[in-house]
Amino acid sequence: MQKYNSSRSVKYLLYFIILILIGCRENTHTQAFFNEPAPTEPYSVEDNSHSIASEHPGKPHKTVWDRLFSLYALPEIDNERIEQQLQNYLQHPEYLTKIQKRAEPYLYFILDEIEARNIPGELALLPAVESAFRPEAISQSYASGLWQFMPATGRYFGLKQNWWYDGRNDIYASTKAATTYLKQLNELYDNDWHMALAAYNAGKGNIRKIIRKNLKNNLETDYWSLPLRKETMDYVPRLLALAKIFANADKYNIPLQDIPNTPHFTVIDTESQLDFSVAAKMAQTPVDDFLDLNPAFKRWSADPEGPFHILVLSEKAEEFKLKLAKIPAENRLKWIRHKIKSGDNLGAIAIKYHSTVKAIRQSNHLKNNKIRAGKHLLIPTSLKKSLAKALSKNDRLYVVKKGDTFWDIARLFAVSTKEIAYWNRLSLKKSLRPGQKLIIKKSKRTKA
Repeated sequence: MQKYNSSRSVKYLLYFIILILIGCRENTHTQAFFNEPAPTEPYSVEDNSHSIASEHPGKPHKTVWDRLFSLYALPEIDNERIEQQLQNYLQHPEYLTKIQKRAEPYLYFILDEIEARNIPGELALLPAVESAFRPEAISQSYASGLWQFMPATGRYFGLKQNWWYDGRNDIYASTKAATTYLKQLNELYDNDWHMALAAYNAGKGNIRKIIRKNLKNNLETDYWSLPLRKETMDYVPRLLALAKIFANADKYNIPLQDIPNTPHFTVIDTESQLDFSVAAKMAQTPVDDFLDLNPAFKRWSADPEGPFHILVLSEKAEEFKLKLAKIPAENRLKWIRHKIKSGDNLGAIAIKYHSTVKAIRQSNHLKNNKIRAGKHLLIPTSLKKSLAKALSKNDRLYVVKKGDTFWDIARLFAVSTKEIAYWNRLSLKKSLRPGQKLIIKKSKRTKA
């Protein structure tokens, strides 16, 4: 009898241990979330010991679509929210066509980064949900770029933002940052990509609060069970619906744009500042097209402290490199040479040349704001001023009047405030000055 009780006790003990282990396994996601590690440095491209691409051996893919679909890794789910978003997309086939055209220059590079991070191919379509594949897109909350980084998050992932440059709009840098961030979120949520995507959209802090509330009420804590705001409720279903439509284009009668599996652009390190009008000429590319490919730059050259990489059409890259190697240092950048007069100060000089005190100090290696009459300052040519000299026949130059706002001018010319800000490399946060000149282009907006 004693032996039997001892044996039974051992069995019960083993049974409880198994239950505890099962419980720990089921709660791994929640525990990982609440024991969130301190911020770490972003992952490097070399972090991967295994690539999704290796699971799909065979001949090189002829189109970007073939390559994209081979990298799909998210499980297919039958869900009413996904089906609703799928039907919404199918009701607007012209929008699906537009998205493909906008994505064409970027998809090859995005897939390179997707493979480097070993993350699901479906995430290459996330810019369609975030920004409709517009690298200049700015949200009402000031998220910006293809991947819609908020200012603080962008800075944390190394996306510099200043008078010269906004890395959130840098196709190259922001894609690296976004794929790194997504990988980190997925690891935080124990390989639950739906939760990782929800956190990318709503923020880890907000998702944490909602999970705690569900736990308190003994409710499920998976993505589909959380009472999220509508935008985040729709966010993952939109991505999954879009991925499903493109992967089954014939079934849904959606023509796929013919996008070859070849790079559209090449990243080139100029190693120092380079006037973008000079760069565009060397790249045999119209200035507007060059700037469209490099929307992160807000002035006519890069920040004196970098980054110095620019994107050049791949078919022009080799010739561009040869020309870059031959260009004399004195011809790399256009400057205005300002002779300092008695009574001058950096603030007044900055206003005169549409610059900033910090930019002038950087360009002239000044330790402080002290300047002396008779000396000279080199002022980098403003992008706005340079563009104003090269207005196309359909563009207008508008002089800001006292009391004008972005909204007033947008209504006057039937364009959007975001377009005015983008055309003139301005921030919507800052007020306009009377006498300030703005380029107003013929709007290319269409309903999305």
